[in-house]
Amino acid sequence: MKAINKFIYLVFFLFTIASLGQTAKVTGIVLDENSNPVEGVNVSYQSQSVVTNKTGFYVITIPANQKVVLVYTHVSLKNITATFQLKNNDIVEYNPVMSSKNAQLDEVIIKNNRGRASGIISIEPEVIRKNPSLSGGIESVIKTLQGVTSNTELSAAYSVRGGNYDENLVYVNEVEIYRPFLVRSGQQEGLSFTNTDLIQNIEFSAGGFQAKFGDKMSSVLDITYRKPTKFGASLEASFLGGSISAEGVSKNKKWSAMTGIRYRDNSLLVNSQETESNFRPTFADVQTVVNYDASAKWQWSFLGNIAQNKYSFQPLTRQTNFGTLSEPIALQVFYEGQEDTQFQTFFGAIKSTFKSNEDNTYKFIASSYHTQEQEYFDIDAAYFLGEVDSNIGSETFGDVTFNRAVGSQLNHARNDLDALIINAEVKGSHNVKKRFQIDWGVKYTHESIRDRIVEWEVIDSAGFSINPPIIDIPNDQPYNPYVGPLVPFQNVRALNFVNIDRISAFAQWNTKTTLGNSQLFLNAGVRAHNWMVSGDNITSSSQTVFSPRAQISLKPDWERDMIFRLSTGFYYQPPFYRELRDQSGAVQSDVKAQQSIHFVVGNDYNFKMWNRKFKLVSEAFYKTMNDVNTYTLENVRIRYRANNDATAYAYGFDCRLNGEFVPGTESWFTFGYLKTEENQDNRGNIARPTDQRLKFGILFQDYMPNIPNVKLYLNLVYNTGLPGGSPSYADVYQYQSRLRDYRRADVGFFYSFTEKNDLKPDGHWLKKFKELSLGVEAFNLFNNQNAITNTWVRDAYTKNQYGIPNYMTTRVFNVKLTARL
Repeated sequence: MKAINKFIYLVFFLFTIASLGQTAKVTGIVLDENSNPVEGVNVSYQSQSVVTNKTGFYVITIPANQKVVLVYTHVSLKNITATFQLKNNDIVEYNPVMSSKNAQLDEVIIKNNRGRASGIISIEPEVIRKNPSLSGGIESVIKTLQGVTSNTELSAAYSVRGGNYDENLVYVNEVEIYRPFLVRSGQQEGLSFTNTDLIQNIEFSAGGFQAKFGDKMSSVLDITYRKPTKFGASLEASFLGGSISAEGVSKNKKWSAMTGIRYRDNSLLVNSQETESNFRPTFADVQTVVNYDASAKWQWSFLGNIAQNKYSFQPLTRQTNFGTLSEPIALQVFYEGQEDTQFQTFFGAIKSTFKSNEDNTYKFIASSYHTQEQEYFDIDAAYFLGEVDSNIGSETFGDVTFNRAVGSQLNHARNDLDALIINAEVKGSHNVKKRFQIDWGVKYTHESIRDRIVEWEVIDSAGFSINPPIIDIPNDQPYNPYVGPLVPFQNVRALNFVNIDRISAFAQWNTKTTLGNSQLFLNAGVRAHNWMVSGDNITSSSQTVFSPRAQISLKPDWERDMIFRLSTGFYYQPPFYRELRDQSGAVQSDVKAQQSIHFVVGNDYNFKMWNRKFKLVSEAFYKTMNDVNTYTLENVRIRYRANNDATAYAYGFDCRLNGEFVPGTESWFTFGYLKTEENQDNRGNIARPTDQRLKFGILFQDYMPNIPNVKLYLNLVYNTGLPGGSPSYADVYQYQSRLRDYRRADVGFFYSFTEKNDLKPDGHWLKKFKELSLGVEAFNLFNNQNAITNTWVRDAYTKNQYGIPNYMTTRVFNVKLTARL
C-alpha cells in the first residue's frame, strides 16, 4: 500500500512539474449579444483562418514576437479586429462578443453585466463533462463552488449555506425537477436528472436570488439544454457505465431533437467499501428534447425522461475499527437477509414560447412527474463489539481479543410510494420603453401522494430485547424476569393518501440606470404562494405566504472592473409531502412554511494577472430563520419532526478565485466559513445537522506543454466534520460530537487524439471527431476514510452507546473513453 501511495504521489508530482510551460495559441469562444456561442465565425490572419464550431470555440496559431491582427467575420454580425503580440509558447484566451448590425452598444452592455449584477455563477458545460466524478453529473462541480458543501460522493445531494438537501431549487429548461422521495442512501440514488451531454448553459445562485425563482430557502440551479443546429453524436464508456447521445435537425430547420441514454453500475464503488456484500446496483435513463419552430414568433419544445434505479443489496460481513490509540475498539458484524429497492420515474414537459414583438414574450409550461418507489428489506445483523490488541509486538496485533458486547439488530421495511405531480404555468416578460423590464408568472401545482410505511427495528443486546426509551419499565434480566410489553425499538406504520394544491405567482421589476458615471442595477419583486393540504383522515388546512425580495448592484466608474451587490428578501419554503410527515409517519397538515430572511453583500472583481483573465467573487451572508421544521439526517434521508418548534440562524463568508492559472484552461479555488445553529423549544442553540464550519475546494485543469495532448483534471474538496447525529429516540442536545473531516481528491489523466485537429489534412479519420480521448481516473486519490453518518451500538456492559462511523468509498480506479462527432 505504501508503494502504491508513493507511485501516485510521484505521478502527480511529475505531471504538475511538466505542466508549468505554455503553448503559442489564441483560443476562446465567440459569443453574440445574448451570450450564446456563435457558430461559423471566420477567424483569420493573412492566409491562415479557422472557423468556430457550434459551441463558438476556436483555436488559431499565430507568429510570436510580432504584432498580429486577427479579424473575426460573420455573415450577420459586425466584424471585430483584435491585436496580439505574444511571446514564444504563450497562450491567450480571447472571447469576443459580436454585435448584430443594427444593435446599439448600450443594450449589449446591459446583457453582458446582467449575470454579474444578479450574483449568478455561470459554468461552462465542458468543465462538467471533463471533471472526474463518481456520480457523473453536474453536482460534482457544484460541490466545489462557494457556499456549497457535501460529504458524500455517491449522491447528487448538496447543502448550501447551512440548508438541507430539500432546500435547493433545480430547473431544466425552466421546469422544476424533483428528487426521489424514499432514497435513504447515496448508493441508491444513481443518476442525477441532468444529462451532461445535452447541456448548453449552467447558472447557480447560493442565496439572495430573484423573485422569478421558486419558493425554497437556499439555492437555485438553472440549467438550459442546447438546441441542435446540425447532426452530432457522443459516446462515453467506462468501468462505471456509459452514455450515448445523438442530435439532428430537419431539412427545413423547423424541427430539431436530441436524445441521450445513460447506464450506470456502481458495483466497482460499493465493493471498495468495508461492508462485504453481494451487490449490483444498476441505474438507467432515457432523456429526449424535441424542438419545433412553428414560426419566427412561436416555438414549442418537449422534454421527456424515463429513469429506473434498481438497488439489490445482500450484506455479508463488516468490520470497522475506531476508538483511540490507547483504547482501540472494533465492530464486527455478520449479516443475513437482503434489500430490494427500486425507483421508477416518468417525466414530461411541454414549453411554448410566443414572442409577439421584440419587447414582449409569453411562455406556457406544463409538466408531469410520476414516481413509483419501493423499499423492501429484512436484514438481521449480529454484532460483536470488542477490544483490539494494540501491542505492536504481539502475535495477535490488530485482532479482537475480548468481546465487550454481543447483540443483534433486525431491520424490516415494506415501504411503497406513488406520487403524481402536475404543473401548469404562464409567464411573461416585457421590455418597457427600453428603460426597464417587468417579469411575471402564475403557476398551479397538484400533488397526489399515496404512501405506505411499514418500518420497524428490533434490538437484542446481551440476551434480552431492548425497549425504546418511551417505555420506562425496568429490565434487569437475567436477575429478574421481565413482565413488561415486548415492542420494537422503532416502529413506524402509516398509510397516507394526501393531496396538495398550490397556486403561486410572482412579479418583478428590474432596470439599469446610472449614478453619476457609475452603472446601477436594480431589481425588486414579490412572490405569493397559497397551498391546501387534504386527504383521507386528514384535517384540511390552507395557508398563504408573501415573499418580497430586492437586489441592488453598483458598478463604479473605476479603472478596476468591480461590481458591488446587496441582496435581501424573505424566502419561504411551503412544506412538501416529506416535510408534512412526522417521525411516526403521520401527516401534520398544519405545518407552517419555514421562513428565512437573507442578507447577502458581495463583490465581483474582474482583473488580469500574468496577462490572463481572472475573477474574484466574495460574499458575506446572514440568514435568520423562523418556524424551522427540525429534522434528523441519516445518510441522505431527511426525517422531519413536522412541528415548527425551532428558530435558527446561519452566517458566514464565501469566496472564489477563478481564471487561467494555466493558459487556455479555467480553474478555481474556493473558501467558505459557515456557522449555523438552531434553538428547539427555547432550550438553547445547538449545531444544525449541516453545520460544516470550513470548506476548501479546488477544480484544476492542466496539460503538459511538451505533450499538449495529455490533460489533467483535478477535483479536491476539504470540509470540516459535520455533527455526528444521535441514536433513535435520543435527546439530540446530549449528542453533539462531530464526524471526522471530509477530505477527497479525484484526478483524471486523459490523452486527447484530437488536440491539433485543425492542423490535420482534410480526409484524416480524426477530422470526423470533435473530441476523442482516453484516460484513467483515480477517485479518492489519497485513500482517505470519509464518514457520512454514525451507526449507534449499545454496550450492555458499560451502558454506553458508541457512534460507529459509516465509511464511504476507498480509492478506486476507472478507465474512460470519450468520443464526440
